[in-house]
This record gives sequence, C-alpha cells and structure tokens, in this order.
Amino acid sequence: MTRIFALGLALLSLTACETTKGAGKDISKAGSAISGAAQDVQDSF
Repeated sequence: MTRIFALGLALLSLTACETTKGAGKDISKAGSAISGAAQDVQDSF
C-alpha cells in the first residue's frame, strides 16, 4: 500500500514539474512579445 502511494506521489510530482515548465515557457514567450511591442513603439518615436 505504501509503495502504491509513493508511486502515485512520484507521478504527480513529475506531472507538476512538466506543467510548471510549460507555464514558464508560455510566460517567457509573452514577455518576449511585450518587449518586442514596446521596442516597436519606442522606435516609432
């Protein structure tokens, strides 16, 4: 029973890491898009 619980916990941990990694990539892409838009506005002045 303890082994099943430990295995389930390990699988949830791995899933959470992948989700966090994907969220980090999305946030990074959004930041790059905002930086690019800000640079375009600054260049237009």
